[in-house]
Amino acid sequence: MIRAAALCLVLWAGGAAAQSDIAQAARDAAARLDEAAGMLAAAETRDDRVAALTRTVQAYEAGLDALGRYARDLVADAARGQRALEAELEARSDEIARLLGVLQAMGRAPAPLLLLHPSGPLGTARSGMMVADVTPALQARVDALRADLTEMAELRAVQDGAAQTLREGLAGVQGARTALSNAISERTDLPVRFTEDPVQTALLLSSTDTLAAFADGLAVIVATETGVPAPDARTRQGSLPLPVQGTVLRAAGQADAAGVVRPGIVIASRPRALVTAPAAATVRFRGPLLDYGNVVILEPAADVLFVIAGLSEVFGEVGQVVPEGAPVGLMGGDRPNTDAIVTELAAGDAGSRNETLYLEVREGQSAVDPATWFAVR
Repeated sequence: MIRAAALCLVLWAGGAAAQSDIAQAARDAAARLDEAAGMLAAAETRDDRVAALTRTVQAYEAGLDALGRYARDLVADAARGQRALEAELEARSDEIARLLGVLQAMGRAPAPLLLLHPSGPLGTARSGMMVADVTPALQARVDALRADLTEMAELRAVQDGAAQTLREGLAGVQGARTALSNAISERTDLPVRFTEDPVQTALLLSSTDTLAAFADGLAVIVATETGVPAPDARTRQGSLPLPVQGTVLRAAGQADAAGVVRPGIVIASRPRALVTAPAAATVRFRGPLLDYGNVVILEPAADVLFVIAGLSEVFGEVGQVVPEGAPVGLMGGDRPNTDAIVTELAAGDAGSRNETLYLEVREGQSAVDPATWFAVR
C-alpha cells in the first residue's frame, strides 16, 4: 500500500508558505495513490469489473500526474540544496578535519591531565580561562556541522521518499492495467449494433490510401444489423472530455515539425495512458490503419466519427456499443525504469508526456475542428 506520508520530509525547508503548500499538495497526491490502491483491491469483487478497473487506472494516473508534478519541484530543490551543502562541506573539509582532530585529542586525554599545566597553578588558571573562551565557539562549530549533516540526510530522505512513492504508484497502475485488459477480454455484456464482414474490411484496408477514403467506406464492412439503437451525443457538442489525459500539443490545421497539416488535434500524453470513449458510441473500426498506428474509430452519433489514432493496444470489438468512459485502448511507450526515477526527478524529467494521440472528427464526408465537439481548452 502506498503511504501518503512518504513525502512528509519535504518540510525540511522550514515554515516558508510556498514550500508548505507544495508539501501539502504532494501529500494529497500520495493520498490519491493510496485511494487508487484501495480501489484496485475493491475492483476484484465488483460485478462490473471493467468500470471499476477503469476508474482505478484513471485514479492512479491522476495521482501519478499530480505527484510527479510536485515531486519534480521538491526533488529538484532537494538536489540543489544537497549539492550546495556538499560544496560547502568540501570547502570546509580542512577546518572540519582540524576540528575533529582537536575533539578526538581531547576525548583521548585523561580528565586530570586536562586540568594541569606544566608551568604550574598560574598556567593552569590561564589555560582554563582560554578553554572557557574557546569552548563556546568550538561548540558552535560542532552544532553547525551537525545541522548541515542533518539537513543533508533529510534532503536525501526527500529524494528517496518521493522515488519510493512513485515506484509503488507505477507498480500499482501497471497491475490495474493488466487486470483491466483481462476483464475487457472476458466481457460479454455490451450491446452489438452490427457484425463485421472481415472480407470487406480487408478489401477496404487494401484499397484506400487516405483516412478520409477509409472513413467514407466504413459502411461496406457491415455484415448484419441487429436493431440496437445508435447512440446520439449531439446534445453534448463542445463539452466532451478528451479521450486521454494529456495536453493539446497541436490544434487542428496547425503544421507539425515536418510541415504536415492535419485536420485533427495532437494530444501529448504519458506512456501507457488509458484511452477512453468520450461518449457512448459504436465501435466502427479497430486495428492498424495506414501510417496512423493502431486506430479506433467511434460513431457517437449518426454520420459522426471520432478517429482516435496512435494507440499501442486497442480494446473492444467492431459493432459493439461502448458506454461513455469505457476503455478503448492504451498509449504506447515503456513502463518507466524505477531505478532511474531519482535521476529523472532531479533532472526535472519525471513523468514526461512523450506519447502522442491523434484525434480527428468527421461529420458526413468532411473533417471538422475537434474543438466543436471537445472541451480542448
